[in-house]
Amino acid sequence: MADAPTLSITLLGAGQEVGRSCCVLQYRGKTVVCDAGVHPAHSGIASLPFIDELDWSSVDVLLITHFHLDHAGALAYITEKTNFRDGKGKVYMTHPTKALHKFMMQDFVRTSSSSFDALFSPLDMAKSLDLIIPISVHQHITSCAGISFTPYHAGHVLGACMFLVDIAGLNILYTGDYSRVADRHLMPAELPPFRPDVLIVESTFGAHNLESRLEQEQRFMDLVQSIILRGGHVLLPTFAVGQTQELLLILDEYWAKHPELHNVPIYYASGLARKSMAVYQTYIHTMNSNIRTRFARRDNPFVFKHISNLTQTRGWEKKVAEGPPCVVLASPGFMHSGPSRDLFELWAPDPRNGLIVTGYSIEGTLARDIMSEPDEFESIRGGMLPRKISVASISFSAHVDFKQNSEFIELVKAQHVVLVHGEQTNMSRLKAAMTARYRERKEDVKIHAPRNLETLNLAFRGERVAKAIGTLANTQPRPNDVLSGLLVSKDFSYTLLDPRDLKDFTGLSTCTMTQRQKIVLGVRWELVRWHLDGMFGSVEEGNDGDGMPTMRIMGAVDVKHTREHELTLEWDSSASNDMLADSTIALIAGIDKSPASAKLTSQRHTHSHSHPHADTPDARMRINRLVWFIEAHFGTTELHKPDEEGGGIETEREPGEEEADHEPWLLVRMNEETTARINLVSLVVTSEDEALRERVEGVLDAAVTTISSLGEAFLCKSESGIEICHGEVSDAESVIEIYD
Repeated sequence: MADAPTLSITLLGAGQEVGRSCCVLQYRGKTVVCDAGVHPAHSGIASLPFIDELDWSSVDVLLITHFHLDHAGALAYITEKTNFRDGKGKVYMTHPTKALHKFMMQDFVRTSSSSFDALFSPLDMAKSLDLIIPISVHQHITSCAGISFTPYHAGHVLGACMFLVDIAGLNILYTGDYSRVADRHLMPAELPPFRPDVLIVESTFGAHNLESRLEQEQRFMDLVQSIILRGGHVLLPTFAVGQTQELLLILDEYWAKHPELHNVPIYYASGLARKSMAVYQTYIHTMNSNIRTRFARRDNPFVFKHISNLTQTRGWEKKVAEGPPCVVLASPGFMHSGPSRDLFELWAPDPRNGLIVTGYSIEGTLARDIMSEPDEFESIRGGMLPRKISVASISFSAHVDFKQNSEFIELVKAQHVVLVHGEQTNMSRLKAAMTARYRERKEDVKIHAPRNLETLNLAFRGERVAKAIGTLANTQPRPNDVLSGLLVSKDFSYTLLDPRDLKDFTGLSTCTMTQRQKIVLGVRWELVRWHLDGMFGSVEEGNDGDGMPTMRIMGAVDVKHTREHELTLEWDSSASNDMLADSTIALIAGIDKSPASAKLTSQRHTHSHSHPHADTPDARMRINRLVWFIEAHFGTTELHKPDEEGGGIETEREPGEEEADHEPWLLVRMNEETTARINLVSLVVTSEDEALRERVEGVLDAAVTTISSLGEAFLCKSESGIEICHGEVSDAESVIEIYD
């Protein structure tokens, strides 16, 4: 079976932009939403996705790929400030993501609760956490009828996953943010084992390639050392969770190898990062083999030897600024507020200090603006401040560059690729590069780059595949073999099995219902058999266990002659058997009333019997009606009877003389040359004119239908020819029956 259902993809955020990721998938009446983030460059309602464009009560599943605010920051608003709870939607994320999401949202509420445009309260945030269902990577989840999904490692940050979503048989892979490079603590993103129909993938770096990890780390440490040697402070604005832990591992390892740096302190100024360390140590098993091996040797990599947490007491910023050279990792990474912004404003006027931007910077944030090295910038407290601090950028951003992204896209082999989470320029360059690559290979892969609120409709030819299981799967089928079984449909999937396996595989029980139907018999048993033969081909005749004459139709319906004037139909109920029984009942019930295909038959007789009612006025009137009916259509007719021609019914034929000459017939004459002859015994029409013959046959059928039915009269042979007979007939051989 094939059809052309349509998948609708609508971006409520991250469409030709980075931030407020929110992707809506709608297919066959099901709605899945992937991610619900806020935009870091905006605040309040302006930072939300375009949530008014969706009826949130219609959402079946909401999937969160990781804990970063641009992917999960709007979750509490959606669950508590929209009609999401009016529906049956469920929220899923991995166990580490839920644990870290809680800390991220507590910090988000704390830093925005004093603002007039706070999105939600601490109570709203706490209530939203109760809706989250934590899951494990590679755990296959069937959320509701028609929707299932499996999370796979995405790299990027602890707990991040990409979701392979199955909606009514259509597979969509949504990557979220992902990284294909193995770093200090995370395993790289993995390739799902199934080829999806649609790939929705990030395009953060577009067609830009990053330097190798080894080169990044070497350049990073060279910059850090050069700033320290000139007596300056090193500011590393980072995200509190994810990137911070990776940089701490790099710095701690480097410091351990360089004793000359042991007198230079390294701090991380983030209470959130400190609290998150407990989560990292809890989920060691989700990290790469290097971390797991060290932990197994009781060498906990997150117990740092050369790094300490900076207690953020009152005036801590000035104490650090006035102290000896040091390295400080401070959040947030975009420097729009918080410790990283406070330290930057204190250190910016001193040229000895250095700023190293280590992650991707979103347009509209201070981290992006400062990359152009302006002479001054606006203070968060108002007024302008000079910028003399050195600025450098080394991207430890856990996003794929063009090389990694293009390789992954090609390995996935999806029919449609949808680019999200990328600024318009970067996204356009990636689309152009991938389109050109597939065009050169003459591969039919469509690359899409939708804007926010632009609905992308993708049509698919749905091939419905039924899996044979149980007894039917015991034998490997060969080409052109036909499998017959029971087709079971559940949640848009189809299974073919032997009816005997139904209970074992589905828990359903089966039973057989036998139906019986009695019919009053107004005709002879032999006549019924003749009709059934004509309709269904040969029927099986025999007797049932009680000795009753029985005919079996197509191996399914038994017709029993239970009494003199009664038939009983019996069959095992099923869709096909019920239809067969219905047609049998209709045929039997209409034998004496359905002469649309009437046929007059008789046996050749060697003697004559005059029926006592053959010469009644009513009988003569009926046969006259037959003539009148035909005359009404063709004009004058000539009725010829054997006795009128001297032959009589019992007259012996001369050698070579036709039998038809000794039977009554009717002549229809159109003109002298064009005639048709109707044999009133066999009702056979003969004529040299084919068109006239067909026309006469049609009128004759209508005439027989009009003037008689089997239950009312018989045409009988008598000394005077063919007449209508009523009542009981003592000798059946003298009867010419009209029947269907």
